[in-house]
Amino acid sequence: MRQRISMFFLLIFSTLLLGCSATKNNVSVVTDFNKDKYLGKWYEIARLDFRFEKDLNNTTAEYLLVQDKIKVINRGFNYKTLKWKEAVGKAKFKDNPTKGALLVSFFGPFYGEYNIIALDSDYQYALIAGNSTKYLWILSRTRELPESIKSEYLNIAKTFGYDVNKLIWVEHNK
Repeated sequence: MRQRISMFFLLIFSTLLLGCSATKNNVSVVTDFNKDKYLGKWYEIARLDFRFEKDLNNTTAEYLLVQDKIKVINRGFNYKTLKWKEAVGKAKFKDNPTKGALLVSFFGPFYGEYNIIALDSDYQYALIAGNSTKYLWILSRTRELPESIKSEYLNIAKTFGYDVNKLIWVEHNK
């Protein structure tokens, strides 16, 4: 009987996980993607807030190639506790490595979608979407974003149904 109950809960849990991985916002990802150009440090310029980045500023994401795998290091300063917070994870391509569709994990076997929906040709600015309109990030290689890129990326986000008025513009002062 216990084994049947355990299997039931395992089945429910697996179904929930599969449901979480489906893209709900049907975003188009960049093609002709070059992971080597994308590697390195990115500054988070803006985001839709969520619990893992709550109260963080000075946030960055660093992507490193380690033994043919992408290591992800997210870092930010909690302005309430006055402490740095860091999360180390991994990324893998969802399908084809020439598409900007990745899966990122910071918690073992649990992966979230990381969709690069806009990227300039010099790999200086990126617009990232999650698996729903609750997750959006604007990244830059520098702590600032040109007004023309900001305007372009906000318009792209709006076309995919994002409420850009809810974006948090990240302070970089440390």
